[in-house]
Amino acid sequence: MGAPTMLTADNTLLVLIDFQERLFPVMHDKEKLLRNVLKLIEGVEVLEIPVVLTEQYPRGLGTTLPEIKKLLPDVKPIEKVCFNCCDEVAFCKSLESLKRKQVLIAGIEAHICVYQTAMALFRDGYEVQVVGDCVSSREPENKLVSLLKMGAAGVSPTTMEMALFELLKVASGDKFKQISKIVK
Repeated sequence: MGAPTMLTADNTLLVLIDFQERLFPVMHDKEKLLRNVLKLIEGVEVLEIPVVLTEQYPRGLGTTLPEIKKLLPDVKPIEKVCFNCCDEVAFCKSLESLKRKQVLIAGIEAHICVYQTAMALFRDGYEVQVVGDCVSSREPENKLVSLLKMGAAGVSPTTMEMALFELLKVASGDKFKQISKIVK
C-alpha cells in the first residue's frame, strides 16, 4: 500500500456500523457521539456520498437509532451476526456495487466490529479512514487501543469535521455554506 490519498467525494463512501437502540445506550460519551454522527451523515448527504448501514443481530440489539433512520430513510440496513462486516456477503456486494475505493467508517463498538471491518477493508485494498469522534466503545480504553492498533496497521484516523472539509476541498459555494452550518 502506498501513502493514503486525500478523500474525494466521487470515490468515498460512508459505512455506519451498528448504531442500534439496545447497544448505543451503553457507549462511552454517547451524547457527543450521536451529535457527531448526525453531523457526519448530514455532511455526506450534502456531498452526495453513499452510505452503507449495518445492524448486528437486530433481534437482540434492536434496530438503527431513530435519529439516524430519519436522516437516511432510503438506506436499508444490512443485517449481520459476524463482527467483521466483510464476512457478510450482502455487505461486500453493496460495497462492490458502489465502485468506490475510499471508505469512511463510523460505528460501535470501536474495538470489535469497527476494528475488524476496518482491518479487513484495508487488507482488501480499500483506503480506510476511521472517524475517531464518530466511534465509541463501552470503555474508553477499548476505543483508544483500537484506534492506535488500526493506525499502526495503516488505517488512517480522521474526525467528522476533518473528513467533511477534506471532501469539500474549497471554501466557497453552496455546499461549503451547508457544511459550515452543519459543523457549527
